[in-house]
Amino acid sequence: MAKDTPSLPDPDQSDAAGSRQQGDVWWHVAFGGLLAVSFVSFVLWSLGWVAPETNRVLLITAIVFGVFMAFNIGGNDVANSFGTSVGSGTLTMKQALIVAAVFEVSGAVLAGGSVTETVRSGIVDLSAVSQDADDLVFIMMSALLGAALWLFLATYMGWPVSTTHSIIGGIVGAAVTMGFVTGSGGFEMVQWDQIGQIVVSWVLSPLLGGVVAFAIFWLIKRFILSHAEGDREEGHKALQTLVPLVAAVAAVVLAGMLLVKGLSNLAIELEPAILAFVFAMIGIAVWVGVYVFAQALRKKKFKKAAFTLFSWMQVFTASVFAFSHGANDIANAVGPFAAVLDVFRSGAVNATAALPRPILITFGVALLAGLWFIGRKVVSTVGQRITEIHPASGFSAELAAASVVMLASVLGLPVSSTHILIGAVLGVGLVNRAANWKLMKPIATAWVVTLPAAAAVGSVGYLALSAIF
Repeated sequence: MAKDTPSLPDPDQSDAAGSRQQGDVWWHVAFGGLLAVSFVSFVLWSLGWVAPETNRVLLITAIVFGVFMAFNIGGNDVANSFGTSVGSGTLTMKQALIVAAVFEVSGAVLAGGSVTETVRSGIVDLSAVSQDADDLVFIMMSALLGAALWLFLATYMGWPVSTTHSIIGGIVGAAVTMGFVTGSGGFEMVQWDQIGQIVVSWVLSPLLGGVVAFAIFWLIKRFILSHAEGDREEGHKALQTLVPLVAAVAAVVLAGMLLVKGLSNLAIELEPAILAFVFAMIGIAVWVGVYVFAQALRKKKFKKAAFTLFSWMQVFTASVFAFSHGANDIANAVGPFAAVLDVFRSGAVNATAALPRPILITFGVALLAGLWFIGRKVVSTVGQRITEIHPASGFSAELAAASVVMLASVLGLPVSSTHILIGAVLGVGLVNRAANWKLMKPIATAWVVTLPAAAAVGSVGYLALSAIF
């Protein structure tokens, strides 16, 4: 984990900066090379997977769009997920990259699902494309391009936005344009009640995240961190009694989130009694582990001990978030792309599309490359610019976001995990009375613009692709 760095001037600062820049160059080369090798390997594999008569230029173009979408999910969504950990000093950017490499890709490969729906989220009625498979190809490719370009712009500006809303916007724009061009439909193809739920999520998601995060961090600050300036023994007593309890509850919540979100594609079915037993064992194991850890920190100063405990707890929450994200949100890239690849293979529009493992691996690598190359501005926004984050407040924000995601999944509430986490960061900022409300104006505007912006590019993309191919 990242350690506190002294604020005193460093006489060798310029040399250290030069060394870091040289080290970053090697990371650039490593991830650029890994992405290039993955892309070329995937292209070669795809040529053998699809039907021989497939237009190879169209196939490679589709792969470029898909990988570019995954790259931007990494730059925006994955960076957003790790923003609190990097901003609090719990992880450096490189350490966050390593955690993402392990858990994001593991989530994508192990729990990404073997089958994906051809039509994303039921937002539009694409029954008209069953007669012409090329239309589905152009719609999904245009959706990937529209979502990816909007995400790229948002990431460049440092705005954390919803990748799910982006791909939905791209599909809506491309599908409606196809309906008008072919005469098979128009705006009536869109299920506007689903769009209405997205609008509701703009308010509901950050509100729920903010309220829960405010409550969690207020309690932690009131009953644990308040001992920082008081009696040392009382402070360590709080660390040994209350922090293990908080960690146990967090572990159960995160396990629940994994079950309803991260592992949902595996169709794991357990009896309620067995499930309760598993959760209880997880909670007890975490309680014991954190209690022993807190005991081992008794000789350290309270502030240092608290920093260390909450740092490790935040790493745990970030890892679970990464696995869940890799298992689910990568579908925003692989779902439409798998539909395209299935048409290239079968020549028809099928109800479901196979999701070969090479897609998940290649797109997982693109996620990591996106995080490294373009994710820093979003990390800075979430971890520093909205409010100052420390391990305890970062842990509170991530736990609040996990709790709301799990609750919303169970209740079927229309929420966005990105918006929830931003609301949670604002919530902990309110506890410290240090929330940057001015920054929320462009971020909130970006949330509203996401769907129409991606739709506009998706529409133009469909017109261009259908004209060229």
